[in-house]
Amino acid sequence: MKNTKMLKKNYEFKQILTKGNHYTGTKIEAYIMENNKKHNKLGLAIGVKRGKAHARNRIKRLIRENYRKQEENIQTGHSIIFLSKKGKELKQITNNEIKQDIEKIIQQAKITKKEEKK
Repeated sequence: MKNTKMLKKNYEFKQILTKGNHYTGTKIEAYIMENNKKHNKLGLAIGVKRGKAHARNRIKRLIRENYRKQEENIQTGHSIIFLSKKGKELKQITNNEIKQDIEKIIQQAKITKKEEKK
């Protein structure tokens, strides 16, 4: 994740969750907001009630890896928070489902570099 820094501060999460635009997939949802910087910021939030630590960490790894693969197609200057949706157990979510959701969310938000050139 060359052009991406992680969100760590609580006030950063609150600001994006309140002022950012909401996009949803089948297993994850995202809040996206412009940050007017030359890099993206990524935040991950998986609720404690969703599962035990190893299951939550697995989902975070899947989201991070699929984001890393899509990073070169995403415009810089955005703050993105990914949240897991209620429903399926975390253990049953597959890498392919996460990949499809991230691609869908990026297209919905119109933050692909292809859109930037138009």
